[in-house]
Amino acid sequence: MNYLLTGQETERLKFRLLKPSDFDVWVDLFKEKNVANFLEMDPSLSPVELCQVWFDKSFNRYEKKLGGMNVLINKSTNEFVGQSGLLVQTIEEIDRLEVGYSILPKFWNKGYAYEAASKCKNYAFENNYADSLISVIHIDNIGSEKVALRNGMKFERKLDPQFNIFSIDKEDWNK
Repeated sequence: MNYLLTGQETERLKFRLLKPSDFDVWVDLFKEKNVANFLEMDPSLSPVELCQVWFDKSFNRYEKKLGGMNVLINKSTNEFVGQSGLLVQTIEEIDRLEVGYSILPKFWNKGYAYEAASKCKNYAFENNYADSLISVIHIDNIGSEKVALRNGMKFERKLDPQFNIFSIDKEDWNK
């Protein structure tokens, strides 16, 4: 199963696949302080190198049908806002479905992450992709933590010293 939301929409956003031509826009995310750490990437790499790692992982996920991040396009301005999607993550040898979201810095604090994450959550449960969903969030990424909580997730547990797992079960989503 590919878990992609390609062609889906929210009130303000359209979901589409990542394309190689998106590289120059997406590299701006990696110029921001702490983003490499938040995404569990090597902070010693340059923004261009980090972006290349992201693109390689993204296209690998698409190819192996492990879900992936869709590009988020603002429907009214046609601007590239960020990426969000459903990702198969292996956590302590168990495959779990994660709601992931990353927004370009110039669009932070405008509700796009929540809007996209909520769509991903609903899409996953409506299509019976999983009985529970997670978001794995760096302990210092307070913005992403707020999105997870607003998306109905609760703190599940600490994954390791750097990351927390937030989750929601389908049963709680149905309430």
